[in-house]
Amino acid sequence: MSYYSPSIEKLIEAFEKLPSIGHKTATRLAFHMLNASNEETEEFINAITNAKKNLKYCSICYNISDTDPCLICSNPKRDMTQICVVEDVKDIIAMERMHEFKGVYHVLHGSISPMNGIGPDDIKIKELLDRLKNEEVNVKELILATNPRVEGEATAMYISKIVKPLGIKVTRIAHGIPVGGDLEYTDEVTLMKALEGRREM
Repeated sequence: MSYYSPSIEKLIEAFEKLPSIGHKTATRLAFHMLNASNEETEEFINAITNAKKNLKYCSICYNISDTDPCLICSNPKRDMTQICVVEDVKDIIAMERMHEFKGVYHVLHGSISPMNGIGPDDIKIKELLDRLKNEEVNVKELILATNPRVEGEATAMYISKIVKPLGIKVTRIAHGIPVGGDLEYTDEVTLMKALEGRREM
């Protein structure tokens, strides 16, 4: 039995559909919106509406952007010969926060996962191959930055296998112990990856 009116209940249910939002957080968000001024509510609604209406996929890298091509792909200072392959748009933001990578990106929008019925044709691998075969840009290195879990590893291996015959250098980001981490709390797989990715001092 619900203690809220149907309108409030519906608003709570709408917030519960968002990722990582449980019932308590959804209730707090619903009441926050109800207590907001009409101007704040209108601003919130407009922000969502404008984002849905104005955002599009970049026709080169498949990042989400207001412009096509996106700001990264259209930046002449970026190194077009180096492409970093990521699973999700949020991964670009993580990479950009470093201020170290000067190349461009390719967003797969997922990873190969046979258990979930996702194959190579369901993500942007064909588009990546078309981009690599484009004679206007001579890509020298493909950096595979898929996530270090089974699906990410499978995707990286698949891409590596089909790209190497093109004569393009394929690298994989290193995985291992995070800075500030303790060996005693590190699992075996992470330790193994850290050992494999060791470098000379």
